Amino acid sequence: MLIRTARRFAVPFAVALAFAAPAVGQGVSKTPPVGDNFELVIEQGVDILLRMQESLAGSDVLAEWPYEGVYRPGGEIPIGYRVGGTAISAWSLMETPLYGAREDVREAVRRGYEFVLAGLGEELMESGFKGGYDVRGWGHTYALTFLLRMRAMELVPRGESKRVDEAITWLVETLQDTEIAETGGWNYARRKGADESSAASPFMTAPTLLALYEARRQGAEVDPDVVERALDVLENARTEDGTIPYTTAGGRDEMPGATGRTPITEVALMLAGRSDVGRIRHALDGFLEHWEWLEKRRQQPDTHEPPYGIAPYYFFYAHTYAALAIEFLPEAEHGEYRARFLARLFQVREDSGGWNDRVFERSENYGTAMSLLAILQPKLPRPAAWESAEVREASAKKAK
Repeated sequence: MLIRTARRFAVPFAVALAFAAPAVGQGVSKTPPVGDNFELVIEQGVDILLRMQESLAGSDVLAEWPYEGVYRPGGEIPIGYRVGGTAISAWSLMETPLYGAREDVREAVRRGYEFVLAGLGEELMESGFKGGYDVRGWGHTYALTFLLRMRAMELVPRGESKRVDEAITWLVETLQDTEIAETGGWNYARRKGADESSAASPFMTAPTLLALYEARRQGAEVDPDVVERALDVLENARTEDGTIPYTTAGGRDEMPGATGRTPITEVALMLAGRSDVGRIRHALDGFLEHWEWLEKRRQQPDTHEPPYGIAPYYFFYAHTYAALAIEFLPEAEHGEYRARFLARLFQVREDSGGWNDRVFERSENYGTAMSLLAILQPKLPRPAAWESAEVREASAKKAK
């Protein structure tokens, strides 16, 4: 087990990057480009993220992209949101062609990387769960996703392999240690606290599973029982109509309110042999058919408002993972679904060239990063699959 202290990962940040902000807002289109001509869109999104990198600690080094939501204990953005938001923005930049072409992009990612590792050393990012609502797990999941992708792309900074390997090992262990007692899965809202069973959140459980699948693909020791419990709880929560409820306890399971979480849940299940193309297609059809209910809640105050309990922060989460789900359809269907998806995504593009689903200006960092990942999805590798112990054993015997 990795020893946790605030200094465990912390090293001095690189010097702050000075650059002139480009004029964004010129040539911003609200319709998707023809074909694969996304170069300008990507450049505008990248420039927005570079300008929005900041320091909530007041440092001269601008190293983070904090996610801002209504949950701000003591009026402060929690470290889980700061680490998770930074990991997502850095991940999106790393996936763009501009990462290889521009030094300022690489330096921004490096600063974000340093912030993520330093943030993991904070007391409120230690393994555990406090009270009835704790978002550190969100930071753990996306920090793991970011670091795994960095390692897979062979972009770990020179001399940093040991730090990254140790952080990945610790994050895998932490996510396993913080699964919901007895039933499995993960949730940032647990009314009974950490030690008693409670409902899992598909919104959090599915991306966490994808990170654990990839961790095992890269050689990490992942407890299969933890994964199988999470898969069981997701699969058992699926309704007869093929929707995924807000929590695995049931309720809030009408498709207009489930469009944000059903595609990614079906992807996580399909990668483990527990879903199929028909269910993926059904989830995407629901997303496209009921998209206006997501749109009605975009950039609105409050969280789970009637009639479907949709919170604004599901908006670009839903789009990123709908884009991923499209890649699981037969190739012949990609064009149609992709075109319909992109039309919706660009319909809500900001005049700045970015995307934002919250009432907070700062949240444009998250919305833009998630939208870049959605746009880039056809060029990204397919997520790692998960094989049960029985399947792995059978495959090993067959190989002999």
